[in-house]
Amino acid sequence: MRAATKVFARSGYFNSKVADVAREAGVADGTVYLYFKSKEEILRSIFERNTSEAVSAGREELAKIEDPREKLRRIARHHLERLGADRDLAVVFQVELRGTTKFMEEFSAAGLAEYLGLIREVFEEGQAAGVFRRGLKAKLVAKVLFGALDEMATNWILSKRRYKLAPLADEVLDIFLGGVSA
Repeated sequence: MRAATKVFARSGYFNSKVADVAREAGVADGTVYLYFKSKEEILRSIFERNTSEAVSAGREELAKIEDPREKLRRIARHHLERLGADRDLAVVFQVELRGTTKFMEEFSAAGLAEYLGLIREVFEEGQAAGVFRRGLKAKLVAKVLFGALDEMATNWILSKRRYKLAPLADEVLDIFLGGVSA
């Protein structure tokens, strides 16, 4: 999957072949097919594995934090740290996974829903504690926060300038928390 991430990021998913992934991994084409039925399955696996790892690590980390504001801040930092640490993975997530409506529908229904659910749960916790405004729809708030982080990652990929992505999490959260706090 590491080799596929690199190939998809550098050549584009649609321009890549399983043979390119095999070559990058230093294995025969047939070896790739022992693990994956198709190029599409490789892309799906990259998404599922990374999303699952992010949600799992996030839940573990959030269990140690009491303040819902700090929990949202940690989610944002983790989101941008993860993508900022691996430009190829960021390109696959921000560009290649969005190449077709089919992929977008499939991935939105899968791991992305769980990730948005995590944000929603933290926000609802904050609403119950009186930290966040009660009149806001938690599902919409989760999408707004995700959208802001998503846009920061996309801009980072497309920018000609080189800068660290992770520090933007605090700026996004400062703006975000100013709008949702009670």
